[in-house]
Amino acid sequence: MAETKPTYYITTPIYYPSGKLHIGNSYTTIACDTLARYKRAMGYDVFFLTGTDEHGLKIEEKAEKLGTDPKSYVDGMAKQIQDLWKLLEISNDKFIRTTDDYHERAVQEIFDRLLKSGDIYLGEYEGWYSVDDEEYFTETQLAKVYRDDNGKVIGGKAPSGHEVELVKEQSYFFKMSKYSDWLYDYYQSHPDFIEPSNRMNEMINNFIKPGLEDLAVSRTSFTWGVPVKSDPKHVVYVWIDALTNYITALGYATGGSEELFNKYWPADVQMVGKEIVRFHTIYWPIILHALGLPLPKKVFGHGWLLMSDDKMSKSKGNVIYPETLVERYGLDAMRYYLVKAMPYGNDGSFTPEDFVARVNYDLANDLGNLLNRTVAMINKYEDGKLPAFKSDVTEFDADLEATAAATIEAYNADMDSLHLSNALGEVWKLVSRTNKYIDETAPWQLAKSEAPEDAEKLASVMAHLAASLRVIASLISPVMTHAPKEIFTQLGLDVASLAIANLKMSDLPAGAQVVAKGTPIFPRVDMDEEIEFLKGKMTKSDKQKGRKAMEAAKHEAEVEHDWDPAQTSLNLTKPEIKIDDFDKVELKVAEVINVQKVKGADKLLQFRLDAGDADHRQILSGIAKWYPEPEDLIGKKVIIVGNLKARKMRGEMSQGMLLSAEHDGQVQLITVPESMVNGSLIS
Repeated sequence: MAETKPTYYITTPIYYPSGKLHIGNSYTTIACDTLARYKRAMGYDVFFLTGTDEHGLKIEEKAEKLGTDPKSYVDGMAKQIQDLWKLLEISNDKFIRTTDDYHERAVQEIFDRLLKSGDIYLGEYEGWYSVDDEEYFTETQLAKVYRDDNGKVIGGKAPSGHEVELVKEQSYFFKMSKYSDWLYDYYQSHPDFIEPSNRMNEMINNFIKPGLEDLAVSRTSFTWGVPVKSDPKHVVYVWIDALTNYITALGYATGGSEELFNKYWPADVQMVGKEIVRFHTIYWPIILHALGLPLPKKVFGHGWLLMSDDKMSKSKGNVIYPETLVERYGLDAMRYYLVKAMPYGNDGSFTPEDFVARVNYDLANDLGNLLNRTVAMINKYEDGKLPAFKSDVTEFDADLEATAAATIEAYNADMDSLHLSNALGEVWKLVSRTNKYIDETAPWQLAKSEAPEDAEKLASVMAHLAASLRVIASLISPVMTHAPKEIFTQLGLDVASLAIANLKMSDLPAGAQVVAKGTPIFPRVDMDEEIEFLKGKMTKSDKQKGRKAMEAAKHEAEVEHDWDPAQTSLNLTKPEIKIDDFDKVELKVAEVINVQKVKGADKLLQFRLDAGDADHRQILSGIAKWYPEPEDLIGKKVIIVGNLKARKMRGEMSQGMLLSAEHDGQVQLITVPESMVNGSLIS
């Protein structure tokens, strides 16, 4: 009897096809694809789902502007997205569209079940609605409010910056308020349900504690949606329609077989961008609970890929499209960069300089050159054949083997815990160590010796280099789909033997014939030329003309002019510094994740902070006197000096400094709005 594989179900959000997807959109799908490939390699039976969310007023209006009908419009967009996933070699098992017949039938069935159970009721909705966000807002939730001469609110802007309009219509509502206490208790008993943990704190503090409101789940002001079966003038509003795709794709409530649903649900990981964490960790679990279904094991809310500390946005002209990067630099370079650039749960940052640097240094120099040198030396010193792997022949073998073993262990732990960027970082530690091993063993010197023991050492060095590259290629295979196969091919190894499970250096097969002449798998590029190319692809023109340019030049001249504080009434308590001095200080926004008093130190508080780094950082601050209940600071956004050299205080490491204000003997921590993104630079 065949052994049953453990299952692994992973989902991306379903993408709204209102425009072309950029690399920020592509990150989620590539990250999920990386996990799916890794789990398959580790022996799991994987089901990987992605798709498109195709209903709603925004789609209806978009199609009308383009002079077409909504279905024709979404058909074209869905094909465009599916073509993109093929280009990016996404290994999804299914692509769901919310216009699929089986999904629409299931949505109607689910809505009816919730209606009959009393979780959905008919009422009337009046409130502010953002078409772009597909979301309702109360007046107090609006970021900006417009009033007439009498002070009456006549419009405004959502927190996203999109305009809102007043909507008043009959609507069906879901009794979210009924399940508020249940959800809070579920969070407490399942602390790993939402990751990273600060996302759960946001949900509790911003939504559950203030009280959940019932959710409007139907609309009558447009028709592009799934009609309510018992009341067809209503169409099912976005959340029940969109969120249930994760179970209807498996056959739930479709009227057909539910074999896949019974096999794969609950999902192991549902990965989403942080802007839609609320819908997936409040609305979605409550809907599932009301249906009597288990909740997903984990919802992971990743950060944004930022451009110049701002979210990537077509309207701001700061996007870059994946097709551009793939065409010019190859798929592996783009996939590697996106996975490496996004730290666990925090925002990543795309800059042309960083992208080109990683292509040249990480890929071309570190990995590509390692392969080139290894193949060339095996051809030169071993007639092109891989020697048998033996340990402890040179004094450096053991350390390289230990590094490889530690890398494999750390890599697997990082992949299992969704620390994808860290996993790649571990692999590059082995890349770096292997390059160092070449310098330590100096094979060109061993080759000059006629001593038999040096010939044995030379063979061991070549075997260790090939073995290390075999391990590296295997570990990067979930991220990069071409380079690992090319590494195996150039080393004369069977590509079909690429594997991660039970990976060991010592399993290198002896006698394989390397290629006669290796070719660079990542050619170096011209830094300046490629940076300019990418800038031209991602930004709008910022050239100024006429009076505007003259004013800008005048302002720049004033800024650069040295100013003598002695000629003013400025009250300076420290010596004047120049802008170059100030520019050395890195000020960042950080969120207080935890804070407690330091044992044995009455004045010190120990802060754990999310400052957009790969991991949380710890800072000690002598402000305990002014904050007798320090836990009140949890969730606050503060400003830190991020590049202050770490130092020990009372045996604890402090990695930076918190900014505070002092007046008349009173100290107050400087806080910033909660809307500011962790890791944002203050300038």
